[in-house]
Amino acid sequence: MKKYVVLGMMSGTSLDGLDMALVQFSKSESWAYKLLGCKTVPYKEKLYKQLESATQLSGLELKKLDIKYGKWIGEQARGYIEVNNITPDLVVSHGHTIFHQPEIGLTHQIGDGARIATITGINTINDLRSLDVALGGQGAPLVPVGDKLLFGEFDFCLNIGGFSNISFDFKGERKAFDICPANTVLNYLSNKIEMNYDDGGEIAKSGQLNISVLNKLNAIEYYNKIPPKSLGIEWVQKYIFPLLVDDSEKNLLNTFCHHIAQQVNLSITNNVLNRGLQNRLLITGGGAKNSYLIELIRKYSPEKLRVIIPDEQVIDFKEAIIFGFLGLLKTLSINNTLKSVTGAISDSCGGLLYNPVKKTSM
Repeated sequence: MKKYVVLGMMSGTSLDGLDMALVQFSKSESWAYKLLGCKTVPYKEKLYKQLESATQLSGLELKKLDIKYGKWIGEQARGYIEVNNITPDLVVSHGHTIFHQPEIGLTHQIGDGARIATITGINTINDLRSLDVALGGQGAPLVPVGDKLLFGEFDFCLNIGGFSNISFDFKGERKAFDICPANTVLNYLSNKIEMNYDDGGEIAKSGQLNISVLNKLNAIEYYNKIPPKSLGIEWVQKYIFPLLVDDSEKNLLNTFCHHIAQQVNLSITNNVLNRGLQNRLLITGGGAKNSYLIELIRKYSPEKLRVIIPDEQVIDFKEAIIFGFLGLLKTLSINNTLKSVTGAISDSCGGLLYNPVKKTSM
């Protein structure tokens, strides 16, 4: 049985930091993974601000940030590899999404892969979304391949990060889509009261539901669109932020948690619930630690839906694990992006591979 050691890295739109997962993948009858180590490197304030405001940069300045950020990722990867004393076969970096507008054929993740490869001295894959977008797809979500092959015992896989997205099998095909914004908005509101985030949803829980705002949020056209569909920060700035006014932050936090929970429930019931499945819902991502949000998801969900919160490492690093896996599939020439998920004209094997000059020492 062939085994592969991969370092997968992910930066989400909520800007929590760089997630790194050192994983051993193996396959006999089916794929399996073993998490060898994991770590999140928080962004220092200067880099956080640069990433947060990157959509406002000129083309030249954005390219400079791309190089700088790639160097930083490479340094974090090299340091983590040295500490663990395990040299992976492959490094995979999702990078950080700056623009995502698939309707005009645009998606852009920064974090220069060539810099990562030269700093680590290890084969590196990045730019996992562009090929699918070029094929007419949404370029998102990408994790459903990993959900199917690594977490197939669950009927639904829900990730609540900067955005919430869900994946599931339906009539023999994997389906997935972005449901709605999540921590991108919750953190935005928390920042307004000088909090990085609402720990456990305690502030939201103390607030009151604003029915008027909730109704306006639920009436947004995106929620009536048929998948495949995906979201980007530009969409949030245009359609969500303008509605979050004329009330206290704690009330708006409460209201947006209700919004997320209601949209999650609708996404499940409108698609595959009651179709003979066991209805086991796995929830991962930072939102899985928001106790108030999970309480609301359970409240709005049908009784037969079993909500499962895994251990903290899976909650925090599932996406980094899966992006490492997608990079591995790329090196094996196995499709890692599904047209049934993204709406592209075909399945594809996305990602750019950089083969650096091998170094004799790190």
